[in-house]
Amino acid sequence: MFGLGKKRSKFGKFLDKHSITQIEIAEESGVNRNSISRLAKSDEHYPSMKSAKKIIKTLQKEGFDVDYKDFWDM
Repeated sequence: MFGLGKKRSKFGKFLDKHSITQIEIAEESGVNRNSISRLAKSDEHYPSMKSAKKIIKTLQKEGFDVDYKDFWDM
């Protein structure tokens, strides 16, 4: 099981629930793996609009009905 004992953000919990690894999302979206890790770890971190757009577009391409507001408050 992914994320055992780790604090996770809404984004991190989504990745865990759907068995998506941080490496997979980083490679598909073109967003740095360290950025994906930081975003999955804490709700206090927010992506740039450019990175968020890449992540959301990648998830939507994979068939998920998600939006920026589902993971990050602005």
